[in-house]
Amino acid sequence: MDKFTSELAKVEALFAGHPELGALLSNPAYAIESKLETLKEVAEKLGLSDTIRNFLLLIQERSRISCLPAISSTYSILADELSGVVRPVVTSALPLDEGRISEIRSALEKSTGKKVILQINIDPSLIGGIVTKIGDKVLDGSVKTQLTRIEDILQKG
Repeated sequence: MDKFTSELAKVEALFAGHPELGALLSNPAYAIESKLETLKEVAEKLGLSDTIRNFLLLIQERSRISCLPAISSTYSILADELSGVVRPVVTSALPLDEGRISEIRSALEKSTGKKVILQINIDPSLIGGIVTKIGDKVLDGSVKTQLTRIEDILQKG
């Protein structure tokens, strides 16, 4: 699964970096055979497995190559679920040291029961604290949110 996820990410990055490739593969002026040959060359240069190469050829034949980013994203999510991995996004007002990152990772692993791969972002507008997003859950411990709540309480009386 990891290999396929990695290969799909490579292809997606190539398409993102070279939008003209996607435009060429979506252009009805070019014959399907030339589009398939182009994809075979891309797969060879990227060193893709036969499975991913054949998958790309299939979605090109079905005129679904434009769906590749959504397919790749969905596959990555499903692969993580099967592997017992979560990828939370932690946003902090200030850069976090390795010790703090390790504490956060351990706490999240304990609460989710899964392996945690963190993505750390910095947002100075938070003032302090952290905001953690795991899927559709948001754990907001930022000073900015706490100040907003206090302001709401004071305004309501």
